[in-house]
Amino acid sequence: MVEALKPRDVTRDIFSATLGSVFCCYVGQPFDTVKVRMQTNPALYGGVFQTVKKTAAEGIPAFWKGAVPTAMGMALENAMAFGVNEALKRAFPDPNLGKTASNERPDLLRPFLMGSITGCCSAMVLLPSEVVKAKTQVTSGTGAGTSSNDIMRQMMKRQGLKSMFCGLEAQLMRDGPFYAFFFGSYDLLCYLFKVNVPSMPDELRFFMSGGFAGMLGWAAAMPFDVPKTNVQSRWDTKVVGSYFPELIKIGRERGITGLYSGLGPTLLRAFPANAALFLGVETGKKFFDQFLWKP
Repeated sequence: MVEALKPRDVTRDIFSATLGSVFCCYVGQPFDTVKVRMQTNPALYGGVFQTVKKTAAEGIPAFWKGAVPTAMGMALENAMAFGVNEALKRAFPDPNLGKTASNERPDLLRPFLMGSITGCCSAMVLLPSEVVKAKTQVTSGTGAGTSSNDIMRQMMKRQGLKSMFCGLEAQLMRDGPFYAFFFGSYDLLCYLFKVNVPSMPDELRFFMSGGFAGMLGWAAAMPFDVPKTNVQSRWDTKVVGSYFPELIKIGRERGITGLYSGLGPTLLRAFPANAALFLGVETGKKFFDQFLWKP
């Protein structure tokens, strides 16, 4: 296990994940803002185009509301997520990858299991920024009291430090399945592209695999994300105990389709944002190896 946590490997994981996070955040934030508004106030934001129009009326920067805490949280999240995932791969290597046969199929179930473990770990890191982001994104207008810092001050004044951890079980319920499909399908797609399209450049393979992995991850996690967003955007949410009542409430009031509210913009965001994320991560690894800390 010590071999999995060598300083160079850990530093490489953090560097590449941080670089990919910046690309991912600013590519995907406008789509995420539209998704959150549709999820939390479907009566006001009834469709994608209506939501885009009303958000644009507040000014173009409104699409990047909450981007700063999101970028910070995403850097921490992905440093944790990619760090844990890579460490798990080093600690429990796939025995098939060590064989000499070039056509040996890797264990494709292993990345899904490791991804699920990764999701539970990253949820603990991501939670505070997700709570601030959700409250910021549903705040209309651009005046005083609408910035991320203003929202954070209000949270601390109302509930104290525990306000940063409201909806803990909601975060775990979403991130477990999300990362299982996120990392699992990425490794699967990279393998399939390499075997079936051997002429494809590595950069394009990373880009395409990352984009589709993001879409599959969100498709799997979406039913858990809608109640998560609702409880984290409210001001009366408990640390634990608000998620499942909200899940049941949405199911009763809106039906199963209510749990997929905002799926359209989420999938539209998922491809470019996660394609940029994985391309940034893989590019960051190469840059680190060549210029910062050679093997």
